[in-house]
Amino acid sequence: MRVLVVGGGTGGTIVANNLARRLAPEIRARKAKITMLSASDQHMYQPGLLYVAFGQMMPDELYRDQRSLLESNIDFHVDPVEKFELDKNSVTTQSGKTYEYDVIVIATGSRTMSNKIPGLEEAGDTFYTEAGAVKLFKKLREFEGGKIGIVVGVPHKCPIAPVEAAFSLHDYLKARGIRDKVEIKYHYPINRMHSIENVAIWAKPEFDRMGIEIETLFNVEEVDVENKVVKSMEGSEYAFDILISIPEHHGMETIESNNLGPDGWIPTDRNSLKMEGYDNVYVVGDTTNLPVSKTGSAAHFEAEVISENIASIIKIGAPVKEYDGKVYCFIEAGHDKATYAMFNYENPPDLKAANKSMHWFKMSYNKMYWASVRGLL
Repeated sequence: MRVLVVGGGTGGTIVANNLARRLAPEIRARKAKITMLSASDQHMYQPGLLYVAFGQMMPDELYRDQRSLLESNIDFHVDPVEKFELDKNSVTTQSGKTYEYDVIVIATGSRTMSNKIPGLEEAGDTFYTEAGAVKLFKKLREFEGGKIGIVVGVPHKCPIAPVEAAFSLHDYLKARGIRDKVEIKYHYPINRMHSIENVAIWAKPEFDRMGIEIETLFNVEEVDVENKVVKSMEGSEYAFDILISIPEHHGMETIESNNLGPDGWIPTDRNSLKMEGYDNVYVVGDTTNLPVSKTGSAAHFEAEVISENIASIIKIGAPVKEYDGKVYCFIEAGHDKATYAMFNYENPPDLKAANKSMHWFKMSYNKMYWASVRGLL
């Protein structure tokens, strides 16, 4: 049984590692083989980019060598897939090599699309890339006062990030002694301040307490770079000195170019995590079109289901688990407090008041991530 994992992010790495341990006897007996194809030899802890933007982490703390995170019996190659031929059970990579498989797991992730909005790439600052996070930190460090706008495009990776950015920004400016010289305005595209209703209910009084203005139904149409004005489709405008952007995301370009799903999101069965129309194609993490948050925790829970099912199919001929939509998100609520949101397809999150112990749990998880991605937690 040849298992091919395409993508070396959180979901793909956990699937590969879990399978490598579950199928160790079969791999030794040459009855199974696990191959991973990745676009990079490095693995980034992406939630850490928010800390980089506020001077709480250095960029090099976010990376580990991908090979070091994988079980030794995984055949690993840095050779991104350019062509998927799912009906032929094969892919072709950038190097021109063809890989055949019996089961494929697609874990290619997502990308920011700032370039879809005129002026947003030039005038907006985002912490969704290393370069963007470093640039934003330097800009904030030199900032002495004025107006900061936060604008959000949907869908985007880590739905809690805009709220966390607002908390972090408030505390950073407060620590610098200039909070009273800065207007912060948070803009969100729907008619409440977060897509998850209970998060909006929890966050609204917190924003009021911090003096952060909120404008809902603000879908960014364009940014006037020269005059530093962001304009919405609804007709409103905001003049800014710094514009923090959480840009719309798409799935990766290779998914779009192979017509595997609109905007790069692969149509995925919500319970089996198989690509619709295929019995041997699994999809994990940001690559799915599922109605759950595009977060590392969702990828983690999905990866556990996929790896257990592939292993059980190989061993006994049938899957044993279904994915219930489980997501667990930490929410930083300032420099020393945090809370969390846990939910699934059937049950919305019930947020508690932020506290210091949850903050330290979150900070501990930043270190434990590397054990988690190896499938050990």
